Amino acid sequence: MAIAVVLIVLVIGSVIFHFAVQAEGLGWWFTPIASNWSEMDGTVILTFWVTGIVFVALNLFMAYAVIKYRHKKGQKADYEPESTRLEIILTVVTSIGVVAMLAPGLVVWGKFVTVPEDAAIVEAVGQQWHWSFRFPGEDGELGTTDARLITPENPFGVNPDDPNGQDDVLVSHPELHLPIDRPVKVLLRSKDVLHDFAVPQFRVKMDLVPGMITFLWFTPTKLGRYEIMCEELCGMAHHAMRGRVVVDEASTFDAWLADQPTFAETQAVAAGDPAQGQALYALCTACHGQQGEGMQLLNAPKLAGQEPGYLRRQMHNYRNGVRGTNEQDVYGRQMVPFAQSLADDAAINNVIAYIQTLPSEPTEPTEQGGLGGDAERGKSLYTTCAACHGANGEGIWSQNAPALKDMSDWDLVRQLQNFSSGVRGSHAQDFYGAQMAVMATALVNDQTIKDLVAYINTL
Repeated sequence: MAIAVVLIVLVIGSVIFHFAVQAEGLGWWFTPIASNWSEMDGTVILTFWVTGIVFVALNLFMAYAVIKYRHKKGQKADYEPESTRLEIILTVVTSIGVVAMLAPGLVVWGKFVTVPEDAAIVEAVGQQWHWSFRFPGEDGELGTTDARLITPENPFGVNPDDPNGQDDVLVSHPELHLPIDRPVKVLLRSKDVLHDFAVPQFRVKMDLVPGMITFLWFTPTKLGRYEIMCEELCGMAHHAMRGRVVVDEASTFDAWLADQPTFAETQAVAAGDPAQGQALYALCTACHGQQGEGMQLLNAPKLAGQEPGYLRRQMHNYRNGVRGTNEQDVYGRQMVPFAQSLADDAAINNVIAYIQTLPSEPTEPTEQGGLGGDAERGKSLYTTCAACHGANGEGIWSQNAPALKDMSDWDLVRQLQNFSSGVRGSHAQDFYGAQMAVMATALVNDQTIKDLVAYINTL
């Protein structure tokens, strides 16, 4: 009897809980939809009703059977191995339930794979742990790509010999803009492992499979900003692989797209000139040193030996207000006017080209850095960091991760503290800083940070 009571209470409690929380708006329900795929919701809701009815019926039947056929003295069970009537009922009821769940899904899937002829095209490229995007140019066709062509100068792997690719519009950061009420077909390509492109408000998702081009389509129906997530476990920082879709009015989208570079424009950028960069670097020497060795007394970290892509990104961040605007980032705020003294991208490239010529000498551990930390404990903590920054802290350009080895350990401590406290990584456009802020939550206190930096000093 106790089991029967538990089953009945379970059913009643589940039903009351479901409808009560929905009435109060507290239910675990869908995010508000922002695309044309309301049929996805209808299909899922129908599945909930079918499985919910089965849940209630099955558990109440079990409770009924326990009560009716419980043990009684002198009562003997009647063994009936075959029941044609019961088998027919179960087969019919089960078939109805299965059809009710599967048939709508097949109808929706048919629409899902039938892309409207007027749908715009955009390619979403996934890699550990980053999104980037490519639009066809004026010719309306995307150029061919090849993973073997991927370099720091050609991160999309676009074939330079394909004329269709010259006007392709490249979006190298994880923010994708789309026009409202215009269907779009998203081609999905992975550079490395399985990923999954998902925007909860759009209700559609699809895997990115290495060596294949998959796709999905939808029509954005509400202006706003929506988070892109990877819903396929893709490695250590899978949970931090976030991007953003911004749904704009058509005119706003057109203006944004016009500001993005084409493949031909990115390939036409002249390589940095170290000679010109040396003259520009003269302003940097006062703090960062003649050889880019850094000066702790002036709170200026070492630059020599740093990954050039990271230096370029940080200079842009200072110039664009992504970094150095937080009131608590005292030393970052000092960098802003110096970054703005570099007139354009060519000047930034020249300075970085000169910095790359400077010798990178190992730095000495400091009291504010790794001294006092437990390197052995830090070694286990660094396992997470190695996924992006490399086993030897060398930095990996394709993962937008700077070098850590031989850098100023006191600055590493400060920046990890800044990420942990929200001083860095909180700006809406600082996608990689936001990733670091998430990863830094594993460092629970300053001692843990020092332990990690103590191990980095041994690399």
